[in-house]
Parts: sequence; C-alpha cells; structure tokens
Amino acid sequence: MNIINRITILFMQIAAYPAMAVALGVSVFAFTLLYYFIIQFLFKNSANEIVWIFIASMIVGACVVSFTETLNSSIFLLIPAIFLVLIFILYSVELKRIVWERKNARLDVKKSGEMTYDEEKIRNCINEIIKALQNMSKARIGAIIVLSTGNVPSQIIDSGIKLDSDISSELIESVFFPKTPLHDGAMIINDTKIVASGCFLPLSQKIDNIPKELGTRHRAGIGVTETIDVISLIVSEETGVISIARAGKITRYVNAEMLKNILSQYYWQEI
Repeated sequence: MNIINRITILFMQIAAYPAMAVALGVSVFAFTLLYYFIIQFLFKNSANEIVWIFIASMIVGACVVSFTETLNSSIFLLIPAIFLVLIFILYSVELKRIVWERKNARLDVKKSGEMTYDEEKIRNCINEIIKALQNMSKARIGAIIVLSTGNVPSQIIDSGIKLDSDISSELIESVFFPKTPLHDGAMIINDTKIVASGCFLPLSQKIDNIPKELGTRHRAGIGVTETIDVISLIVSEETGVISIARAGKITRYVNAEMLKNILSQYYWQEI
C-alpha cells in the first residue's frame, strides 16, 4: 500500500468518525510542541549537529513507515523517545537548572517584598561579609558562602547545621577557621541571616571548564550555581584568592569593589 492510499484511507476514516479527527488533531499538536521544545532546547545548548541528526532521523523514519506495509507506525515514536533519553543523559545539569529557574521564579513572586530593605542593616551586612572574606583571604582560610533568596533545597540546608544568626565577620571567620567542625562545608546566607553552615554542595559536572588548579571547594561553589539561581563567594585555601561563581561560571581575583557591587545587587534584588 503506497502513501497516497494510506492518506486516502485516513481521510475517509476521519470523515466517518469525527471523534477520530479531534484525537488526531490533538496528537499532531502535542507532538509538534514536543518536537519544537526538543529542537529549541538543543539549539540553545549549541547542539546543532544533534538537531540535524534528529530532523534527518524523523524524515527517514517517516519515509520507512510510509512505504513499508508490514511495519507498525507506532515504531515511529521510538525516534523522539530515544532522543529524549539522550537529552536527559547528556544535558541533566541544564535541565535541572531550567526546573530550578522556573521554581525560583514562582518563589520570587511569592516572596516579593519579604527581603529586608533596612538600608543601614544591609550596608552593615555587606561590610561584614567583605571584611570576613578579606580577612580569610589574607590568612588563606578556605571558605564558601552561598547567597540565596530562600531557594536552596532543604536537603542542602539539612546537610549542615542550622544557625539562623545575624551576619557578622567574627561569626563567619570562626565558622571557617581550620579544624572547626563546620569549616569544610558551605555557609548559606538568606537576606540578613546566616541560615546554616557546614552544608554539602553538589560538585560541578563541567570539569573541562574549570581550571585544573581549582579543587573541590571551587567545584562545589560552581556546581551549586549550575542548577540553582544563587551566588557563591569562594576563598581559596591555597592562594587566598577570592572568586565569585554564578550561573555555572567563575570570576577569580575579585577585589573589594567587585564584592561590594555583587552584594549590593543581591540585597537590592537587582540580580
């Protein structure tokens, strides 16, 4: 049976069963959306070659199904299914980030107006964080501080010790002082409070994009920003260099002015 006959029979069935036309229309619309989002996601992640392979596979699959009488057309659905599995395997980090960005957007709407806008208190928090980072940099004390908007998953918070304390340079430095129980983990700050310390962060999976001289602390600081919309402030134990990680990218050799700018943006919700 050639493709023209198949199309003719399909139209006859649609004419005889209007409900079938509705079901077919819904199916076509749903699969069009699915293919659109697959292709858009791949283009956005610079996977142009995979896009063309996907399109070519769909065309070849359609031709094979159309001209092979013994082949069940449902097998054609295997092609997008296979590509979906590959996307989940190859781009798990990017997909997690999309999910968290959507969740964070809902949280931002829900939490709008909840941030503290006491200018004097905010300026004091900024100064205390910068002072602590500079002191730890001079003493070459390793540290990770995560600036959140209440969007850090509970499993990360629960992996450390909850503090719910006001921000002070003395407390920050004492937490990260070598050989103290919490010095190896990350500190989570939300608004003007230190939420928890000693927290374990997911390591970055993009090893090739991280300079070889950076160790586990930097991989953790970068990793948490790959899937969650937060900012990591990192102090190197080996060199004392201060770095900022955001959206999976790291900026090194950060000075006081740069710290002041990023902290001001964080507290006044310009990030």
